[in-house]
Amino acid sequence: MTMIYYEEHGDLNHLQGKTIGVIGYGSLGQSVALNLRDSGLTVLVSEIAVDRAEQAREIGFQVVATETAVRQCPIILLLVPNEVMPSVYLEQISPYLERGHLLVFASAYNLTFGFIEPPPFVDVGLIAPRILGPAVRERFTTPEGYHSFISVAQDSSGNAWPLLLALAKAVGTLRAGAIEITFQWEAELDLFVQQTILPLMHLVFTTAANLLIGKGYTPEAALTELYLSGEITYYLERAVNNGLLQALLRSPLTNQYGTFTRVNRFSDLKLERLMEVTLDEIRSGAFAKEWSKEYADGFSRLKKLIREQQGLELWELEKQALEMFGQNIES
Repeated sequence: MTMIYYEEHGDLNHLQGKTIGVIGYGSLGQSVALNLRDSGLTVLVSEIAVDRAEQAREIGFQVVATETAVRQCPIILLLVPNEVMPSVYLEQISPYLERGHLLVFASAYNLTFGFIEPPPFVDVGLIAPRILGPAVRERFTTPEGYHSFISVAQDSSGNAWPLLLALAKAVGTLRAGAIEITFQWEAELDLFVQQTILPLMHLVFTTAANLLIGKGYTPEAALTELYLSGEITYYLERAVNNGLLQALLRSPLTNQYGTFTRVNRFSDLKLERLMEVTLDEIRSGAFAKEWSKEYADGFSRLKKLIREQQGLELWELEKQALEMFGQNIES
């Protein structure tokens, strides 16, 4: 049975007197650092980007070199991007680790696929929010909180779980519930959604938009109905609170009938097989090797794919529709 941890499982007293090092002050790092500070904890920030380091200083954080943070903090949260983390860990963290350190990751990617191997004398934990970085802060300031995956990969001290649950409470995720899973599952599930659900959503929306516009519907009408109105977002929010089936059953009867009578039209045995192939690539480490090569190559393929996407006429039509509603596209 899956274990889910809530507020009563975390005790902030386990963190009293301990300085926490936040390595990386991007959107997640900023949110986590602020949440920890608002929970009454002492935080040191490490960030190599000059502009983000200055942002941290401006709101009162002490910014130090990564090596200094490791030396001074028994608890280290590693929140730099996955592709950058192995070199940061090897050069600036690993040489300064001592017995009793707790390393906390927000993604299990590097440990799962062998890019980082912590020494056996440290504790290793995972608090992986299932929402984007800015929302970690937003939902800390409201009662709802947010879900996370949580795990301990190494418990050298015998005290990793109390410390990890205290941290989870301090960053606000125990309000909604932190789900215990393995490091491997977190990495695989995260990549699976990125490489199956999101591509399918993108394909469905773009295919439908091109079809409707090609049939004479104006871009602003078609795109508003498809996603700009936020109707689908609201539907998914209901699914979050009540489950996917109940979200559909609470929609208009024409919606229910149309969905249940037409869903099999889009059933394709190849879809499940393609999802299976994608999962196999993830679990075997093939994708991790592919991404590592892409990073070493300066993201040449990714940059080409982005240029191709940006050149599609649909996005200019989308921009025009957004401007009609008085909205500006963020760069």
